[in-house]
Amino acid sequence: MARSHLTLAALATSAVAELDVVGAAPFGSAGRGDFDAAVITGRDGRHWIVRVPRSERAEQQQSADLVALRALSPGVRARLPFAVTAFAGQTPVDGTRAIVSEFVYGTPVTSAGIDNALATSIGEAIAAIHALPTSLVTDAGLPAYGSVDSHRAAIALIDRAAATSLVPAALLARWEQAGEDAGLWQFTPAVVNGDLGAASFLASSGDVTGVLGWHNLRVADPAQDLCWAVGIRRDGVADAIFDAYTRIRGTVDRRIRQRATLLSELEVARWLLHGTEQRSTEIVDDAVRMMSRLVDDVTTDASESISPPTLPVLAVDEVEALLDRAERVS
Repeated sequence: MARSHLTLAALATSAVAELDVVGAAPFGSAGRGDFDAAVITGRDGRHWIVRVPRSERAEQQQSADLVALRALSPGVRARLPFAVTAFAGQTPVDGTRAIVSEFVYGTPVTSAGIDNALATSIGEAIAAIHALPTSLVTDAGLPAYGSVDSHRAAIALIDRAAATSLVPAALLARWEQAGEDAGLWQFTPAVVNGDLGAASFLASSGDVTGVLGWHNLRVADPAQDLCWAVGIRRDGVADAIFDAYTRIRGTVDRRIRQRATLLSELEVARWLLHGTEQRSTEIVDDAVRMMSRLVDDVTTDASESISPPTLPVLAVDEVEALLDRAERVS
């Protein structure tokens, strides 16, 4: 049974001794999702959110989130162009715990609601995360993965998907070529959120005001935080995200968009493997349909190529001109 917002407000006062609650309201869909949650209003006008996990998975996520939030010191937060919630207190309840944290203001973002202005702000926000010092992650004992780790993980995933014999030949060849392309995996690992999507962002007036969900904070492939964006195929939104990101971060990782495209496609492989592991015909069939649509997409949209860039083919007279020029120089 879902806990009422009044029950959650009482838990909040137990978790934060100095909290003087004057109002409470449900947050999210009551009885659904991973958490029972409520927004609490203090007498000083500040707002807080109290959450109680509804499952073991949610409890583990909440614990990981707390570790990450503690790693984001005030100095680190000052380098970010958006707000990150801060832990306020906790109290035990029914074998788990209620966590109270600062409420981050803004409207939840949806993929359909991202216009070019907001896309630019999202690209800048992601770039700011990736510019943070990697020591904040390693000092907190959080995971750190190098480019070799990412390359091996991708190859292993492709091999497991191939073993199902359900991946279309054209798609499998595309993925295997990417796995053999050493240049695709030459990147410098960065601090990543690790679980970004449209719903991770809060916004107001076209600007990102907050980023939610830090339970996968780590050092890893920066393309992980951008792979969700390649799936937005309208009005140049994805282009705006990547353009803003590159403007901030520079072009040190020239193939980040190609790698993000591959990682996005491999999410379908993960879904397929999840279906086979669960022996769910419904999930497997859904994954097969997704791969079929993906084949159509990649064969008709050259802009989403993950192959290494090739030099233009020269005509015979252009080749002769280059040879003549080389002879004159020598």
